Amino acid sequence: MKTVHSLDVSQLEPCEPLERILATIPSLKAGEYLHVLHRMEPHPLYPILTKKGYTWHTQAGQDVPIEIYIWNENDTEAAQKAHENIR
Repeated sequence: MKTVHSLDVSQLEPCEPLERILATIPSLKAGEYLHVLHRMEPHPLYPILTKKGYTWHTQAGQDVPIEIYIWNENDTEAAQKAHENIR
């Protein structure tokens, strides 16, 4: 089973990164998380994620400025898997 979905929105123009992320998260199954590569921190995204029941972790990226890990707030398996990959 695939546990991580990757989404590179680092070259997209606003608002497309936000739209792509919001279109992808409903497809996450139990135990899965989304790893997003972004060129800037998407502050408008965070309250939307909270309202929709998702948790995230944002950090400086290795290949792009920002990496975001997103998972369902009630999914402890996905949270654990995401945290295993967070530096």
